[in-house]
Amino acid sequence: MFAIISHAANITIDLAHYGLSSDTTINASIAFSRAMKAVQKAAIKGNQITVKVPRGRYHFYPDGATVREYYVSNHDQLNPRAVGICMERLRNVTFDGGGSDFIFHGRMLPLSLVGAENCTLHGFRVDHANPHIAQATIVSNDTVSHEIIYQLSPEVNYTLSHDTLYTNGQGWKYLLNSAIAFDPKTHHMVYRTSDIGIRVTGVSALPDRKFLARGWNDARLKPGTVLAMRSWTRPAPAIFLYECKNTKLEDITIYYMEGMGVLAQLCHNVSLDGFNVSLRPGTHRYFTTQADASHFVNCSGEIVSRHGLYESMMDDAINIHGVYLKMTKRLDDHTIRACFMHDQAYGYKWGYVGDTVQFIASRTMEHIPGTNVIKKIKAIDKPIDKGVKEYEITFVQPLAADIDERNSIGVEDLTLTPTVQFDHNVVRNNRARGCLFSTPRRVVCEDNFFDHTSGTAILLCGDCNGWYESGACRDVTIRHNVFVNALTNMFQFTEGVISIDPEIPEFSKQKRYFHSGIKILDNVFDTFDAPLLYAKSVDGITMRGNRVLHNNAYPAFHHNRKAVTLENVARYQSDIDEK
Repeated sequence: MFAIISHAANITIDLAHYGLSSDTTINASIAFSRAMKAVQKAAIKGNQITVKVPRGRYHFYPDGATVREYYVSNHDQLNPRAVGICMERLRNVTFDGGGSDFIFHGRMLPLSLVGAENCTLHGFRVDHANPHIAQATIVSNDTVSHEIIYQLSPEVNYTLSHDTLYTNGQGWKYLLNSAIAFDPKTHHMVYRTSDIGIRVTGVSALPDRKFLARGWNDARLKPGTVLAMRSWTRPAPAIFLYECKNTKLEDITIYYMEGMGVLAQLCHNVSLDGFNVSLRPGTHRYFTTQADASHFVNCSGEIVSRHGLYESMMDDAINIHGVYLKMTKRLDDHTIRACFMHDQAYGYKWGYVGDTVQFIASRTMEHIPGTNVIKKIKAIDKPIDKGVKEYEITFVQPLAADIDERNSIGVEDLTLTPTVQFDHNVVRNNRARGCLFSTPRRVVCEDNFFDHTSGTAILLCGDCNGWYESGACRDVTIRHNVFVNALTNMFQFTEGVISIDPEIPEFSKQKRYFHSGIKILDNVFDTFDAPLLYAKSVDGITMRGNRVLHNNAYPAFHHNRKAVTLENVARYQSDIDEK
């Protein structure tokens, strides 16, 4: 083909030959769909393939896009999905976006990489023409009459029906129900606002995209305050990685996505270098992704994230965890049935034959001694893994007597757990938390700058009761980081700048510790409030060489007035003043 230039084992595929039209609003979905089929055909084992996108601005629409059924963890399971750039079953491929902007319309999954090995994604930016988050600015706030006037951003499409304000776009319509408030000067979340209830019913339209909301009483919303008005939906990430090996994401920026920035599940070795979820330079926006910047589920090998800027997300910068299945029935001494429990986490492969697993009593979060190995695993409610909610799993060794559904047992795949390196990143001005690590393998979080993360900067959790996110930590090093004014707002798991807070319903009955091996070394805590560390159910914490600076940026308010709070913690060593 004329579009492919081949030199020995090196192949370059120039997408300029596939009908792409840059810097126009012409639909690029059709051309990319055709081009990705050619890439797949050229991906002969052993060849090094470079896919080159001419630098430009490309618009993607659902019409003509590749359609796929993907079950994406920690997202709404809305299938089928329109995929802008669908890359499947590739080997040794570098996708070079050339610094291009990919602009998406309607409801789409921008890029998928599935069943790939030794692939690199490089050099592009993802945005949406009409974000599903509606930005508004407070024009006036009458706290006596309880009337607020707010003005919608020019990019917000809306309809007003029977005094109710709806936002809409191609394939979607929302009655928004919550907001995050930002300071217009600093882009920090407004102090002590968390998730704000908003008024979009009983409103009157005024000139210039302004709306009068009666019965809205919130003195915290000063004129000029910027609101990111939102729903709780999260249909798709910007980049979806599934069952990939040795994947690199380099020099990529996500400006907006209705779900997360990148979601990787069942991937081995993923490296993010210069992967950003950040505001477009010069933009009027105050928000980026609807959910986490990056999220890794049941991955293995090494997860690396460095040189990234993560800002203004509606959730965490990074979350790494496995998934607990809940045991539903013991069939015999080798076989159980177990199911996915959360409605945003199901439908994909959970584990493989030969994987090592362990069991946990979910009410006390105590691991049942010993491990076992999967001999056979099959979907029960579906013919294949796609869409599955319940598995039948047979193990090599006999099951212990207390592995019984009456004991509320969770099942964790230990093989699908990664080591983690998170360094030289900036996390700032986002909702909820900074970093969440849940893996028994080595975690190093170092040389990062956490600036106004609003909630906890680093969380070690573990939960077999709500989110079902697995992973007791065994070797975590948090060093050489700077934490500036975390905990300006309260969300779930926000008991300290660093929170070690597993969900344990029957904590008083717990006899064995959940986490262990935590080192917090040579960090700087620059804070207006008291709590630095909250830890629960840990065997072994070392907290040394840390500097604590106190400032007056905000009034202290946290209910915890101690620098360090410990609950059921053994072998704690510290040189910090804990008053």
